[in-house]
Amino acid sequence: MTDDIGKLVLRVSVALLILLHGIAKLQNGIDGIAGMLGGYGLPAFIAYGVYLGEVVGPILVIIGLFTRIGALLMVGNMLFAFGLAHLQELFSLGQSGGWALELQGMFLFGSISIALLGAGRYSVGGINGRFN
Repeated sequence: MTDDIGKLVLRVSVALLILLHGIAKLQNGIDGIAGMLGGYGLPAFIAYGVYLGEVVGPILVIIGLFTRIGALLMVGNMLFAFGLAHLQELFSLGQSGGWALELQGMFLFGSISIALLGAGRYSVGGINGRFN
């Protein structure tokens, strides 16, 4: 039982924190991301993928439906974030001595953990749900 509660806490905390970033992008747009993509020679339409990784994925993870797929969307989103916006900080330390990418790392590794663990019993899809 505590395993399932632990999965619920992990799912909701990581996904909710990522979802807040997605809500901000829904309100303010994705022009900055499209600009970064253009700087790397990539088409701007790829920026719409942020809505999958920061809105759709977290919602699936929070409710526990197709949880592993939702978590993989969040992983992909974080890998793009690392590559587009944070690559220069990959091996840097912050002012307090911690990794400069602590937050992004927590999102990435938390999402990987969710993809590996699945949703657990306290989910819409249930413990034996497909892709849960």
